[in-house]
Amino acid sequence: MKRRLLSLGCTLIMLARIIMTSAVDSQAASDVPMIDGSYLTHEDESVGCSTKMTRGEDLLVGYSKCVEVGPGKFYGGGSTIAVQTVEKVGVGVSVERAKKGDDHWTGYRGWMKFNHNADRVSSSQMLDVEGGYYYRVSCIHSAGNDVSSSFTDGVYIEEP
Repeated sequence: MKRRLLSLGCTLIMLARIIMTSAVDSQAASDVPMIDGSYLTHEDESVGCSTKMTRGEDLLVGYSKCVEVGPGKFYGGGSTIAVQTVEKVGVGVSVERAKKGDDHWTGYRGWMKFNHNADRVSSSQMLDVEGGYYYRVSCIHSAGNDVSSSFTDGVYIEEP
C-alpha cells in the first residue's frame, strides 16, 4: 500500500511540474511580438522549413534562411530539395520587412532560380538594407508538380 501511495505522489508531482512548465513556456512565447506567424527576434539568424502542401511526390523539403551579418547587412536565401531528379526544381525567395507595431510584412526584394533535370536548387544574396527594421525570408519551393512554402522569423537589423 505504501508503494502505491508513493508512486501516486510521485506521479502527481511530475504532472504538476509538466503543467507548470507548459504554462511558463506559453507565457514567454506570447510576450514576443509576431506578424503573420513570424516572431520578431533579435537573434543573429533564423531558418524556416517547408510545410508539405502537395498532391504529388517529387518535393522532399524546402528551407528558407536569413542572417543578420552586421549593421545594415542582411543575408537571405532558400533551398529546395526533390526526392529524385525532376524536369524542373525551383525556389522563389522574397525578403520582407516590418517594424515593431506593424500588422503585416512589406515586400522588400525578391528573386527566383530554377534548375532543370536536377534534384535541388539554392539561391541566396547578401543585401545592404535599411536598419531599424525586422527582416524575414519567405520562399516558394517547387519540384516537378509539387509546391510548398517556408518562412523564417523576423531578424532585427541595426542601423549602420
